[in-house]
Amino acid sequence: MSVHVVIVGGGLAGLAAAAGLAGRPGLRITLLESRPRWGGRASSFVDQTTGETIDNCQHVALGCCTCFRHFCRTIGIEGMFCRERELTFIGPEGRTSRMAAAPLPAPLHLAPAFARFNFLSWRDKLGLARGLRALARTDPKSADAGSFLDWLKRHGQTPVAIDRFWHVVLVSALSETLDRIDVGHARKVFVDAFLANRHGWEVWLPTAPLDELYGPRLEAWLADRNVTCRLQCGASSVLMQVADGAISANPASPAGARATGVELRSGEQIDADEIVLAVPQNLVLPLLPDEYRSFPDLAGIERLETAPISSVHLWFDRPITRLRHATFVGRQSQWMFNRSAIQGGTTIHAPPPTPPLPRGGELDAEIRNPKSELSYYQVVISASRDVVERGQEATIRAVVDELAAVWPVVRDARLVHARLVTEHKAVVSMLPGVDWLRPAQQSPIENLQLAGDWTQTGWPGTMEGAVRSGYLAAENVLRRCGINAHLVQPDLPVALLSKILFGL
Repeated sequence: MSVHVVIVGGGLAGLAAAAGLAGRPGLRITLLESRPRWGGRASSFVDQTTGETIDNCQHVALGCCTCFRHFCRTIGIEGMFCRERELTFIGPEGRTSRMAAAPLPAPLHLAPAFARFNFLSWRDKLGLARGLRALARTDPKSADAGSFLDWLKRHGQTPVAIDRFWHVVLVSALSETLDRIDVGHARKVFVDAFLANRHGWEVWLPTAPLDELYGPRLEAWLADRNVTCRLQCGASSVLMQVADGAISANPASPAGARATGVELRSGEQIDADEIVLAVPQNLVLPLLPDEYRSFPDLAGIERLETAPISSVHLWFDRPITRLRHATFVGRQSQWMFNRSAIQGGTTIHAPPPTPPLPRGGELDAEIRNPKSELSYYQVVISASRDVVERGQEATIRAVVDELAAVWPVVRDARLVHARLVTEHKAVVSMLPGVDWLRPAQQSPIENLQLAGDWTQTGWPGTMEGAVRSGYLAAENVLRRCGINAHLVQPDLPVALLSKILFGL
Protein backbone atom coordinates (compact mmCIF):
# COMPACT_ATOMS: atom_id res chain seq x y z
CA MET A 1 0.00 0.00 0.00
CA SER A 2 1.51 3.33 -1.06
CA VAL A 3 1.74 6.43 1.09
CA HIS A 4 0.35 9.54 -0.57
CA VAL A 5 2.34 12.70 0.20
CA VAL A 6 0.84 16.03 -0.82
CA ILE A 7 3.20 19.00 -1.02
CA VAL A 8 1.48 22.38 -1.07
CA GLY A 9 3.71 25.00 -2.67
CA GLY A 10 6.06 24.80 -5.66
CA GLY A 11 8.74 27.22 -4.54
CA LEU A 12 12.27 26.05 -3.78
CA ALA A 13 11.25 24.50 -0.45
CA GLY A 14 8.43 22.48 -2.01
CA LEU A 15 10.55 21.50 -5.00
CA ALA A 16 13.36 20.35 -2.70
CA ALA A 17 10.92 18.30 -0.62
CA ALA A 18 9.55 16.71 -3.79
CA ALA A 19 13.06 15.97 -5.08
CA GLY A 20 14.00 14.38 -1.75
CA LEU A 21 10.94 12.12 -1.82
CA ALA A 22 10.85 11.40 -5.56
CA GLY A 23 11.41 7.86 -6.77
CA ARG A 24 11.10 6.26 -3.32
CA PRO A 25 9.36 2.87 -3.36
CA GLY A 26 5.97 2.98 -1.68
CA LEU A 27 5.55 6.74 -1.98
CA ARG A 28 3.20 8.61 -4.27
CA ILE A 29 3.80 12.36 -4.43
CA THR A 30 1.50 15.19 -5.51
CA LEU A 31 3.00 18.66 -5.83
CA LEU A 32 0.58 21.59 -5.92
CA GLU A 33 1.31 25.19 -6.92
CA SER A 34 -1.24 27.99 -7.10
CA ARG A 35 0.61 30.00 -9.74
CA PRO A 36 1.17 29.06 -13.41
CA ARG A 37 4.91 28.47 -12.88
CA TRP A 38 7.30 26.79 -10.47
CA GLY A 39 9.99 28.43 -8.35
CA GLY A 40 8.01 30.72 -6.05
CA ARG A 41 9.99 33.91 -5.54
CA ALA A 42 12.76 32.43 -7.73
CA SER A 43 10.82 32.85 -10.94
CA SER A 44 10.73 34.70 -14.25
CA PHE A 45 8.25 36.53 -16.41
CA VAL A 46 8.08 37.81 -19.98
CA ASP A 47 8.85 41.49 -20.41
CA GLN A 48 6.13 42.63 -22.79
CA THR A 49 8.25 45.32 -24.46
CA THR A 50 11.25 43.17 -25.35
CA GLY A 51 9.57 39.77 -25.38
CA GLU A 52 12.45 38.52 -23.26
CA THR A 53 12.05 36.19 -20.29
CA ILE A 54 13.62 37.94 -17.31
CA ASP A 55 13.99 37.02 -13.66
CA ASN A 56 12.06 39.02 -11.10
CA CYS A 57 15.43 39.51 -9.38
CA GLN A 58 18.94 38.15 -9.81
CA HIS A 59 19.40 35.10 -7.59
CA VAL A 60 22.88 34.15 -6.43
CA ALA A 61 24.25 31.12 -4.59
CA LEU A 62 27.59 30.80 -2.82
CA GLY A 63 30.01 27.93 -2.56
CA CYS A 64 28.93 27.39 1.04
CA CYS A 65 25.35 26.63 -0.08
CA THR A 66 25.86 22.87 0.00
CA CYS A 67 22.21 21.81 0.01
CA PHE A 68 21.20 24.13 -2.82
CA ARG A 69 24.08 22.91 -4.95
CA HIS A 70 23.21 19.27 -4.12
CA PHE A 71 19.61 19.98 -5.17
CA CYS A 72 20.84 21.41 -8.49
CA ARG A 73 23.08 18.39 -9.09
CA THR A 74 20.26 16.00 -8.22
CA ILE A 75 17.78 17.45 -10.69
CA GLY A 76 20.42 17.99 -13.37
CA ILE A 77 20.65 21.79 -13.58
CA GLU A 78 24.06 22.44 -12.01
CA GLY A 79 25.47 22.92 -15.50
CA MET A 80 23.19 25.95 -15.89
CA PHE A 81 25.28 27.89 -13.35
CA CYS A 82 28.65 29.53 -13.77
CA ARG A 83 31.13 29.81 -10.91
CA GLU A 84 32.72 33.21 -10.39
CA ARG A 85 36.06 33.22 -8.58
CA GLU A 86 36.68 36.94 -8.77
CA LEU A 87 34.52 39.82 -7.56
CA THR A 88 34.91 43.46 -8.50
CA PHE A 89 34.15 46.16 -5.93
CA ILE A 90 33.68 49.71 -7.18
CA GLY A 91 34.34 52.32 -4.51
CA PRO A 92 32.61 55.67 -4.00
CA GLU A 93 35.21 57.43 -6.17
CA GLY A 94 34.78 54.92 -8.99
CA ARG A 95 38.05 53.05 -8.36
CA THR A 96 37.91 49.26 -8.61
CA SER A 97 39.20 46.64 -6.20
CA ARG A 98 39.24 43.00 -7.22
CA MET A 99 38.74 40.16 -4.77
CA ALA A 100 40.12 36.71 -5.58
CA ALA A 101 41.52 33.98 -3.38
CA ALA A 102 45.27 33.79 -2.91
CA PRO A 103 47.01 30.36 -2.73
CA LEU A 104 46.70 30.36 1.06
CA PRO A 105 44.60 28.27 3.44
CA ALA A 106 41.41 29.71 4.93
CA PRO A 107 41.01 32.13 6.59
CA LEU A 108 44.07 33.77 5.01
CA HIS A 109 43.02 33.14 1.41
CA LEU A 110 41.21 36.49 1.07
CA ALA A 111 43.50 38.54 3.31
CA PRO A 112 45.59 39.96 0.41
CA ALA A 113 42.42 41.01 -1.40
CA PHE A 114 41.03 42.73 1.71
CA ALA A 115 44.36 44.49 2.17
CA ARG A 116 44.08 45.93 -1.35
CA PHE A 117 40.60 47.42 -0.88
CA ASN A 118 41.24 51.02 -1.92
CA PHE A 119 38.03 52.34 -0.39
CA LEU A 120 39.19 51.53 3.17
CA SER A 121 42.06 53.09 5.11
CA TRP A 122 44.61 50.96 6.95
CA ARG A 123 42.92 51.96 10.22
CA ASP A 124 39.63 50.67 8.84
CA LYS A 125 41.25 47.44 7.67
CA LEU A 126 43.00 46.70 10.97
CA GLY A 127 39.78 47.29 12.86
CA LEU A 128 37.95 45.13 10.35
CA ALA A 129 40.39 42.25 10.94
CA ARG A 130 39.87 42.53 14.70
CA GLY A 131 36.12 42.63 14.19
CA LEU A 132 36.10 39.52 12.01
CA ARG A 133 38.17 37.64 14.58
CA ALA A 134 35.85 38.70 17.42
CA LEU A 135 32.77 37.77 15.38
CA ALA A 136 34.15 34.34 14.48
CA ARG A 137 34.89 33.68 18.15
CA THR A 138 31.38 34.70 19.23
CA ASP A 139 29.18 31.79 20.27
CA PRO A 140 26.11 32.15 18.03
CA LYS A 141 23.91 30.49 20.66
CA SER A 142 24.85 33.05 23.29
CA ALA A 143 25.09 36.10 21.03
CA ASP A 144 23.52 39.16 22.62
CA ALA A 145 20.00 40.20 21.71
CA GLY A 146 21.01 43.58 20.30
CA SER A 147 21.41 44.44 16.65
CA PHE A 148 24.56 43.77 14.67
CA LEU A 149 25.07 47.52 14.31
CA ASP A 150 25.26 47.79 18.11
CA TRP A 151 27.75 44.90 18.14
CA LEU A 152 29.96 46.60 15.54
CA LYS A 153 30.05 49.84 17.49
CA ARG A 154 30.98 48.02 20.69
CA HIS A 155 33.81 46.28 18.86
CA GLY A 156 35.44 49.44 17.61
CA GLN A 157 34.44 49.42 13.96
CA THR A 158 34.88 52.78 12.26
CA PRO A 159 31.90 54.46 10.56
CA VAL A 160 33.68 54.07 7.22
CA ALA A 161 34.27 50.32 7.74
CA ILE A 162 30.66 49.88 8.81
CA ASP A 163 29.33 51.70 5.75
CA ARG A 164 31.77 50.41 3.15
CA PHE A 165 32.31 46.81 4.25
CA TRP A 166 29.90 45.39 6.83
CA HIS A 167 26.86 47.07 5.28
CA VAL A 168 27.87 46.20 1.71
CA VAL A 169 28.22 42.49 2.49
CA LEU A 170 25.23 42.03 4.77
CA VAL A 171 22.62 44.09 2.96
CA SER A 172 23.29 41.89 -0.09
CA ALA A 173 23.33 38.63 1.88
CA LEU A 174 20.44 39.27 4.27
CA SER A 175 18.52 42.07 2.56
CA GLU A 176 18.32 44.10 5.75
CA THR A 177 20.00 47.11 7.31
CA LEU A 178 22.57 46.54 10.05
CA ASP A 179 20.29 47.88 12.78
CA ARG A 180 17.79 45.12 11.92
CA ILE A 181 20.14 42.13 11.71
CA ASP A 182 20.68 39.44 14.33
CA VAL A 183 24.30 38.98 15.47
CA GLY A 184 24.17 35.21 15.03
CA HIS A 185 23.00 35.43 11.43
CA ALA A 186 25.58 38.08 10.59
CA ARG A 187 28.21 35.72 11.99
CA LYS A 188 26.82 32.89 9.86
CA VAL A 189 27.39 34.91 6.68
CA PHE A 190 31.00 35.82 7.42
CA VAL A 191 32.07 32.48 8.89
CA ASP A 192 30.55 30.25 6.22
CA ALA A 193 31.30 32.48 3.25
CA PHE A 194 34.68 33.99 4.13
CA LEU A 195 36.43 32.34 7.06
CA ALA A 196 35.77 28.60 7.28
CA ASN A 197 36.62 27.29 3.80
CA ARG A 198 38.44 28.86 0.87
CA HIS A 199 35.59 28.05 -1.54
CA GLY A 200 32.70 29.32 0.59
CA TRP A 201 32.66 32.81 -0.92
CA GLU A 202 32.61 31.78 -4.59
CA VAL A 203 29.56 33.07 -6.44
CA TRP A 204 27.33 30.79 -8.51
CA LEU A 205 25.16 32.56 -11.09
CA PRO A 206 22.38 31.04 -13.21
CA THR A 207 23.19 31.39 -16.90
CA ALA A 208 19.55 31.06 -17.97
CA PRO A 209 16.26 32.54 -16.74
CA LEU A 210 15.00 30.90 -13.57
CA ASP A 211 11.96 29.54 -15.42
CA GLU A 212 14.34 27.38 -17.45
CA LEU A 213 15.89 26.03 -14.25
CA TYR A 214 12.66 25.26 -12.42
CA GLY A 215 10.30 24.87 -15.36
CA PRO A 216 9.52 22.00 -17.76
CA ARG A 217 12.95 20.38 -17.31
CA LEU A 218 12.43 19.96 -13.56
CA GLU A 219 8.77 19.03 -13.96
CA ALA A 220 9.74 16.23 -16.35
CA TRP A 221 12.42 15.02 -13.92
CA LEU A 222 9.85 14.82 -11.13
CA ALA A 223 7.21 13.17 -13.33
CA ASP A 224 9.67 10.43 -14.27
CA ARG A 225 9.97 9.66 -10.54
CA ASN A 226 6.30 9.26 -9.67
CA VAL A 227 5.58 12.88 -8.76
CA THR A 228 2.33 14.37 -10.04
CA CYS A 229 2.89 18.09 -10.68
CA ARG A 230 -0.14 20.39 -10.81
CA LEU A 231 0.09 24.11 -11.53
CA GLN A 232 -2.71 26.62 -10.89
CA CYS A 233 -4.01 24.43 -8.08
CA GLY A 234 -4.15 26.65 -5.02
CA ALA A 235 -5.08 25.13 -1.67
CA SER A 236 -7.83 26.71 0.42
CA SER A 237 -7.54 24.56 3.54
CA VAL A 238 -5.94 21.56 5.18
CA LEU A 239 -8.52 18.95 6.13
CA MET A 240 -8.22 17.69 9.71
CA GLN A 241 -9.62 14.86 11.78
CA VAL A 242 -9.46 14.13 15.53
CA ALA A 243 -9.95 10.57 16.78
CA ASP A 244 -12.94 10.08 19.09
CA GLY A 245 -12.04 9.64 22.75
CA ALA A 246 -8.36 10.43 22.24
CA ILE A 247 -6.51 12.02 25.15
CA SER A 248 -3.65 14.39 24.46
CA ALA A 249 -0.42 14.16 26.43
CA ASN A 250 0.48 17.55 24.97
CA PRO A 251 -2.00 20.31 25.87
CA ALA A 252 -0.73 22.34 22.94
CA SER A 253 -1.83 19.69 20.46
CA PRO A 254 -5.26 18.01 20.19
CA ALA A 255 -5.03 14.29 20.80
CA GLY A 256 -5.13 12.18 17.68
CA ALA A 257 -5.18 15.21 15.40
CA ARG A 258 -4.27 14.26 11.86
CA ALA A 259 -4.28 16.00 8.53
CA THR A 260 -6.36 13.96 6.11
CA GLY A 261 -6.06 15.96 2.93
CA VAL A 262 -6.18 19.29 1.18
CA GLU A 263 -9.13 21.17 -0.26
CA LEU A 264 -8.38 23.23 -3.35
CA ARG A 265 -9.88 26.60 -4.18
CA SER A 266 -11.85 24.83 -6.91
CA GLY A 267 -13.58 22.72 -4.25
CA GLU A 268 -11.68 19.54 -5.16
CA GLN A 269 -10.48 17.51 -2.18
CA ILE A 270 -7.26 15.50 -2.31
CA ASP A 271 -6.76 12.80 0.30
CA ALA A 272 -3.28 12.56 1.83
CA ASP A 273 -1.40 10.40 4.31
CA GLU A 274 1.34 13.01 4.78
CA ILE A 275 1.28 16.73 3.99
CA VAL A 276 4.09 19.24 3.54
CA LEU A 277 3.04 22.89 3.70
CA ALA A 278 5.71 24.71 1.68
CA VAL A 279 3.98 28.07 1.42
CA PRO A 280 4.99 31.57 2.52
CA GLN A 281 4.74 32.03 6.28
CA ASN A 282 1.74 34.38 6.06
CA LEU A 283 -0.30 31.65 4.32
CA VAL A 284 0.24 28.84 6.83
CA LEU A 285 -2.28 29.71 9.53
CA PRO A 286 -5.09 30.66 7.09
CA LEU A 287 -4.87 27.11 5.69
CA LEU A 288 -5.51 25.55 9.11
CA PRO A 289 -8.87 25.29 10.90
CA ASP A 290 -9.41 28.01 13.51
CA GLU A 291 -8.88 25.72 16.48
CA TYR A 292 -5.39 24.79 15.28
CA ARG A 293 -4.08 28.32 14.76
CA SER A 294 -3.27 28.99 18.42
CA PHE A 295 -0.62 26.29 18.84
CA PRO A 296 2.32 27.83 20.75
CA ASP A 297 4.70 26.22 18.25
CA LEU A 298 3.04 28.22 15.46
CA ALA A 299 2.34 31.45 17.31
CA GLY A 300 5.55 33.13 16.19
CA ILE A 301 4.83 32.80 12.47
CA GLU A 302 2.61 35.87 12.36
CA ARG A 303 5.33 37.98 13.98
CA LEU A 304 7.93 37.28 11.30
CA GLU A 305 8.74 40.39 9.27
CA THR A 306 9.86 40.62 5.67
CA ALA A 307 12.06 42.90 3.58
CA PRO A 308 11.74 43.97 -0.07
CA ILE A 309 14.28 43.58 -2.85
CA SER A 310 14.14 45.67 -6.01
CA SER A 311 15.82 45.12 -9.35
CA VAL A 312 16.24 47.65 -12.12
CA HIS A 313 16.32 46.03 -15.56
CA LEU A 314 18.11 48.07 -18.22
CA TRP A 315 18.54 47.52 -21.96
CA PHE A 316 21.16 49.73 -23.64
CA ASP A 317 21.96 49.97 -27.33
CA ARG A 318 25.60 49.04 -26.62
CA PRO A 319 27.70 47.37 -23.92
CA ILE A 320 28.54 49.69 -21.03
CA THR A 321 31.13 47.42 -19.38
CA ARG A 322 32.92 44.13 -20.00
CA LEU A 323 32.47 43.13 -16.37
CA ARG A 324 30.04 40.28 -15.80
CA HIS A 325 29.10 41.68 -12.40
CA ALA A 326 30.20 44.33 -9.93
CA THR A 327 29.53 45.28 -6.32
CA PHE A 328 29.02 48.98 -5.62
CA VAL A 329 30.27 50.64 -2.43
CA GLY A 330 28.62 53.77 -1.07
CA ARG A 331 25.81 53.92 -3.64
CA GLN A 332 22.12 53.14 -3.83
CA SER A 333 22.89 50.52 -6.48
CA GLN A 334 24.40 47.46 -4.80
CA TRP A 335 25.08 44.86 -7.50
CA MET A 336 25.27 45.07 -11.27
CA PHE A 337 24.80 41.89 -13.27
CA ASN A 338 25.64 41.91 -16.97
CA ARG A 339 22.98 39.44 -18.02
CA SER A 340 23.97 39.59 -21.70
CA ALA A 341 27.49 38.45 -20.81
CA ILE A 342 26.36 35.90 -18.23
CA GLN A 343 23.86 34.39 -20.65
CA GLY A 344 26.45 34.24 -23.40
CA GLY A 345 26.08 37.31 -25.57
CA THR A 346 23.90 40.25 -26.47
CA THR A 347 20.19 39.67 -26.83
CA ILE A 348 18.35 40.38 -30.07
CA HIS A 349 14.80 41.74 -30.02
CA ALA A 350 12.28 42.66 -32.65
CA PRO A 351 9.28 44.57 -31.27
CA PRO A 352 7.59 47.26 -33.37
CA PRO A 353 9.73 50.35 -34.05
CA THR A 354 8.98 53.66 -32.35
CA PRO A 355 10.35 57.16 -32.94
CA PRO A 356 13.64 57.82 -31.16
CA LEU A 357 13.80 60.04 -28.10
CA PRO A 358 16.66 62.48 -27.46
CA ARG A 359 19.98 60.91 -26.53
CA GLY A 360 21.59 61.06 -23.10
CA GLY A 361 20.01 58.13 -21.29
CA GLU A 362 16.36 59.06 -21.95
CA LEU A 363 13.91 56.19 -21.66
CA ASP A 364 12.22 54.87 -24.79
CA ALA A 365 8.81 53.27 -24.37
CA GLU A 366 9.71 50.70 -27.00
CA ILE A 367 12.79 49.55 -28.87
CA ARG A 368 13.13 51.84 -31.86
CA ASN A 369 15.11 49.55 -34.16
CA PRO A 370 13.41 46.19 -34.73
CA LYS A 371 16.76 44.53 -35.54
CA SER A 372 18.86 46.13 -32.84
CA GLU A 373 21.16 44.14 -30.61
CA LEU A 374 20.79 45.21 -27.01
CA SER A 375 22.90 44.79 -23.91
CA TYR A 376 20.86 43.79 -20.87
CA TYR A 377 21.89 44.63 -17.30
CA GLN A 378 20.23 44.14 -13.96
CA VAL A 379 20.96 46.29 -10.91
CA VAL A 380 19.87 44.91 -7.54
CA ILE A 381 18.89 46.97 -4.51
CA SER A 382 18.20 44.95 -1.35
CA ALA A 383 16.30 46.23 1.70
CA SER A 384 14.69 48.57 -0.81
CA ARG A 385 12.05 50.30 1.30
CA ASP A 386 13.28 53.69 0.07
CA VAL A 387 12.95 52.53 -3.52
CA VAL A 388 9.34 51.55 -2.97
CA GLU A 389 8.60 55.05 -1.68
CA ARG A 390 10.56 56.80 -4.45
CA GLY A 391 8.84 55.10 -7.36
CA GLN A 392 9.91 53.66 -10.71
CA GLU A 393 10.94 56.68 -12.78
CA ALA A 394 13.05 58.35 -10.08
CA THR A 395 14.74 55.07 -9.17
CA ILE A 396 15.62 54.19 -12.76
CA ARG A 397 17.09 57.62 -13.40
CA ALA A 398 19.10 57.52 -10.16
CA VAL A 399 20.52 54.09 -11.05
CA VAL A 400 21.43 55.18 -14.59
CA ASP A 401 23.17 58.26 -13.17
CA GLU A 402 25.18 56.04 -10.82
CA LEU A 403 26.18 53.77 -13.68
CA ALA A 404 27.23 56.80 -15.74
CA ALA A 405 29.42 58.01 -12.88
CA VAL A 406 31.27 54.67 -13.00
CA TRP A 407 31.21 54.03 -16.76
CA PRO A 408 31.04 57.30 -18.77
CA VAL A 409 30.01 55.37 -21.90
CA VAL A 410 26.52 55.27 -20.36
CA ARG A 411 26.16 58.99 -21.16
CA ASP A 412 26.51 58.24 -24.88
CA ALA A 413 24.47 55.04 -24.83
CA ARG A 414 20.76 55.01 -25.46
CA LEU A 415 18.67 53.47 -22.71
CA VAL A 416 16.20 51.69 -24.94
CA HIS A 417 14.02 50.12 -22.28
CA ALA A 418 13.95 49.93 -18.50
CA ARG A 419 11.70 48.66 -15.76
CA LEU A 420 11.71 48.38 -11.98
CA VAL A 421 10.61 45.14 -10.33
CA THR A 422 10.11 44.93 -6.57
CA GLU A 423 9.49 41.75 -4.60
CA HIS A 424 7.80 43.31 -1.57
CA LYS A 425 8.14 40.25 0.67
CA ALA A 426 11.36 38.93 -0.79
CA VAL A 427 12.96 37.54 2.37
CA VAL A 428 12.24 37.02 6.04
CA SER A 429 14.02 39.72 8.03
CA MET A 430 16.71 38.24 10.26
CA LEU A 431 15.86 40.57 13.15
CA PRO A 432 17.55 40.15 16.54
CA GLY A 433 16.05 37.07 18.20
CA VAL A 434 14.21 35.97 15.05
CA ASP A 435 14.98 32.28 15.56
CA TRP A 436 12.63 32.19 18.55
CA LEU A 437 9.80 32.85 16.09
CA ARG A 438 10.77 30.32 13.42
CA PRO A 439 9.00 26.95 13.79
CA ALA A 440 10.52 23.53 13.26
CA GLN A 441 9.58 21.53 10.17
CA GLN A 442 7.62 19.08 12.32
CA SER A 443 4.38 20.83 13.17
CA PRO A 444 2.29 19.98 16.26
CA ILE A 445 0.20 17.80 13.93
CA GLU A 446 2.09 14.56 13.49
CA ASN A 447 1.65 14.10 9.74
CA LEU A 448 1.93 17.77 8.78
CA GLN A 449 5.36 19.21 7.96
CA LEU A 450 6.30 22.84 7.36
CA ALA A 451 8.86 23.93 4.78
CA GLY A 452 10.17 27.33 3.81
CA ASP A 453 13.17 29.54 4.40
CA TRP A 454 11.21 31.00 7.34
CA THR A 455 11.42 27.73 9.32
CA GLN A 456 14.26 26.63 11.60
CA THR A 457 17.12 25.69 9.31
CA GLY A 458 20.21 27.19 10.94
CA TRP A 459 20.40 29.48 7.92
CA PRO A 460 18.90 32.88 7.16
CA GLY A 461 16.12 33.27 4.62
CA THR A 462 17.99 32.30 1.45
CA MET A 463 17.73 29.76 -1.35
CA GLU A 464 19.97 27.52 0.75
CA GLY A 465 17.62 27.89 3.70
CA ALA A 466 14.62 27.06 1.52
CA VAL A 467 16.20 23.88 0.14
CA ARG A 468 17.36 22.80 3.60
CA SER A 469 13.85 23.21 4.95
CA GLY A 470 12.45 21.08 2.14
CA TYR A 471 15.04 18.40 2.78
CA LEU A 472 14.34 18.44 6.53
CA ALA A 473 10.60 18.13 5.94
CA ALA A 474 11.19 15.25 3.51
CA GLU A 475 13.45 13.52 6.05
CA ASN A 476 10.63 13.74 8.61
CA VAL A 477 8.16 12.21 6.16
CA LEU A 478 10.56 9.40 5.30
CA ARG A 479 11.26 8.73 8.96
CA ARG A 480 7.55 8.38 9.62
CA CYS A 481 7.47 5.86 6.77
CA GLY A 482 10.29 3.85 8.34
CA ILE A 483 12.97 5.13 5.96
CA ASN A 484 16.13 6.59 7.46
CA ALA A 485 17.49 9.02 4.89
CA HIS A 486 19.95 11.88 5.18
CA LEU A 487 19.15 14.52 2.60
CA VAL A 488 20.67 17.56 4.31
CA GLN A 489 24.25 17.93 3.11
CA PRO A 490 27.19 18.62 5.44
CA ASP A 491 28.72 22.07 5.43
CA LEU A 492 32.02 22.63 3.65
CA PRO A 493 34.88 21.31 5.81
CA VAL A 494 36.42 23.89 8.12
CA ALA A 495 40.08 24.58 7.40
CA LEU A 496 42.54 23.51 10.10
CA LEU A 497 43.88 27.04 10.52
CA SER A 498 40.35 28.39 10.96
CA LYS A 499 39.78 25.84 13.70
CA ILE A 500 42.97 26.90 15.44
CA LEU A 501 42.42 30.66 15.13
CA PHE A 502 38.69 30.84 15.75
CA GLY A 503 37.72 27.57 17.41
CA LEU A 504 35.30 26.78 14.58
